[in-house]
Amino acid sequence: MGATGELFLSTFIIGLVVAAPVGAMAILCIQRVLAHGLRAGVATGAGIATADALFAAVAAFGVTAVADWLVTFQAGFRIIGGTALIWFGLRAMRTKPSTSDTIEVDTARLAKQYSTAVGLTLTNPMTIMAFAAVFASAGLATQASVAGAVVVTLGVATGSLIWWLALSTGVWTLRHMVSDKAVIIVNRVSGGVLAALGVVAIVAGVRAFG
Repeated sequence: MGATGELFLSTFIIGLVVAAPVGAMAILCIQRVLAHGLRAGVATGAGIATADALFAAVAAFGVTAVADWLVTFQAGFRIIGGTALIWFGLRAMRTKPSTSDTIEVDTARLAKQYSTAVGLTLTNPMTIMAFAAVFASAGLATQASVAGAVVVTLGVATGSLIWWLALSTGVWTLRHMVSDKAVIIVNRVSGGVLAALGVVAIVAGVRAFG
């Protein structure tokens, strides 16, 4: 394996590691799979992976101005993201479970699920700091060449996407092993957790302003 292959593999693993921890976006992805089917989870995961790739690109290309701007205004982003999480949480608590993924594809809905996942992930600028820290510890800080930065970005994007595809597929597989009543309970609990995380984000944002 050449240097490019090793760089891709390293950043692929980083993409997996950063995406894997359970948080608000994982809960949202799981809830969407249960409520709307596998495609909804894939669309959501693709959106998250896209945002991760953008953060990784900023870190890899060394665009410090953008990184500094995101961190500077993180308080506002937290409030915006928190408000959105509360909204999605309340909707999740009222959502009925989906039992079939063979229905006609709703392209508009999938596009909305993708775009909202991108937006929500981007409201957490500290992710870019996580990538910068991991890159530095792995000796993969700002790449000396454009080609290297592109490989880093693609590696992170692929690793993140693979994780979300695996999570969505796993949840959809398990979906057929539980009753609709159980799924309704999961929807309500996950919606409540999303709303609670939204409140936490808003409080953190307000405190940061102070």
